[in-house]
Amino acid sequence: MLKLIIQTIFSVFLFVFPVFAEEGVNIYAEPREVPRHTIIHESGQRYSLSDFKGDFVLAVFWSRDCGPCIGELKSLNGFHNATKDYGVKLLLISPNEEWSSVAEQKRFLKRYGATDVDFYVDERGIVASDFGIFSSPHTVLINESGQEIGRIRGSAKWDREDVIDYIYQLKEKYG
Repeated sequence: MLKLIIQTIFSVFLFVFPVFAEEGVNIYAEPREVPRHTIIHESGQRYSLSDFKGDFVLAVFWSRDCGPCIGELKSLNGFHNATKDYGVKLLLISPNEEWSSVAEQKRFLKRYGATDVDFYVDERGIVASDFGIFSSPHTVLINESGQEIGRIRGSAKWDREDVIDYIYQLKEKYG
C-alpha cells in the first residue's frame, strides 16, 4: 500500500512538473534589480535588460556547446511564436566569444529550428556573471517593471501548452 501511495505522489509530481529540469523554477519572495551591463542584439544595437520594461521577459542564457541548450532551441522558437503578441519577450543570450559573426549564429540557429527568435550576445560574459550564472541553459524571468522575479535552471519543453500557460500565470501574478 505504501509503495502505491509513493508511486501515486511521484506520478502526480511528474505530471505537474514534467517540463522543467531537476532544479526547476525558483520564484523570489521579492523582485531583484537586474544588472545594468548591456547585451548586443543581432542588429548590433546595445540593450540593457531594463530597456524591455513593459514586457514580461525570459532571458535565456545558453551556449552553443551545451547539448540541452541546443535541444531546446526549436521549442524556444515555438514558445516565441506563441507568446510574442501577448507581452512576453524572449531574449536568447549567448557568450560573444562563441561566434565569429552574426551570420554564423544565424546559420546555427536555423540549423536547430530557432529562426524566429531574437538573439543577443553577452559581450564579455559580464551580464551572466552579474546574475551569478555559470551554467546553461539558465532562464531569468523579468517582470514588466524590469525586475528579476525568478529563474528556471535547466532546459524545458517551452512550446508545450502547459509551459506557456505557466508563463502566462507568472506574468499575470508578477507581471
